[in-house]
Amino acid sequence: MLSFWNIVSGRTFSIILLSLMVLLGLGGLVGNGLMLWLLGFRAKRNPFSVYILHLAGADFLFLGCQTVFAILSFSRGQQPLYLVVAFLWFVAGLGLLVAVSLEQCLVALFPRWSARRPKHTSACTCALVWALSLLLVPGHACGLLSGGSSWLTCFQYHAVSSICMFLLFSALCVSSVVLLVRVQCCSQSSSKPPFYCFVLQLVPLFFFCGLPFLVYWTVKNTLGSLASFFSFFLSIAELLACVNSSTKPLVYFCNASHRQDLQRAWAGGGGGGGGRAGSPRPWR
Repeated sequence: MLSFWNIVSGRTFSIILLSLMVLLGLGGLVGNGLMLWLLGFRAKRNPFSVYILHLAGADFLFLGCQTVFAILSFSRGQQPLYLVVAFLWFVAGLGLLVAVSLEQCLVALFPRWSARRPKHTSACTCALVWALSLLLVPGHACGLLSGGSSWLTCFQYHAVSSICMFLLFSALCVSSVVLLVRVQCCSQSSSKPPFYCFVLQLVPLFFFCGLPFLVYWTVKNTLGSLASFFSFFLSIAELLACVNSSTKPLVYFCNASHRQDLQRAWAGGGGGGGGRAGSPRPWR
């Protein structure tokens, strides 16, 4: 009798989590889709908006996969392919967040960097991040999609991929701390990077909501004996990851300076034509 109620309560808990995931995913798809439309087709681009455009694209793809896979899980259950595809876009979002944090850190430490940076630095960096995510995911997916891979080969791939993940997260932490210290020590507002608030808000958001999903993928292959616990932990981590990707547009919209830019883009002044009302703010 006890086991029966345990099964029922477990299924009820899974249904609740999947339902919340679908709701968060749909809301995040709307927000990130709006970001893609405004920054991609309505507003004039600057080096920072290129990063945000790609970041919104990665979050849109992640939430789209999570929403579809959550709906399919009601009938088919969890499938390895679901996790691999979703984690691909999650890694891309992490890499893009690291890139924009590092760039803002460089602007804070070396104000002349913005004037000397190559023109297509943002686009090339985003392309490199997308390529890197395609290389990192197979290390974590080894053994999930095909059972023929040897244990040693998968362990080697997983070790290299985990080290890269750790370096990415370390770079995010170090750059955000340096940026925070530099901004707090800087008394002149004109010397502060123009988009540091956005970065400093996204880093704690990832730490509390995105990090559990990253931790799961890092330790899942090494602690297989705790499979039942990690199955429960994965559900919570996926839900928090959806919160992380769904909240970023709200953070961007709630920032006063960014909101003014988006309002001009919404009104049609920030299109690709070259009207003065939609001219982007300078990138220091």
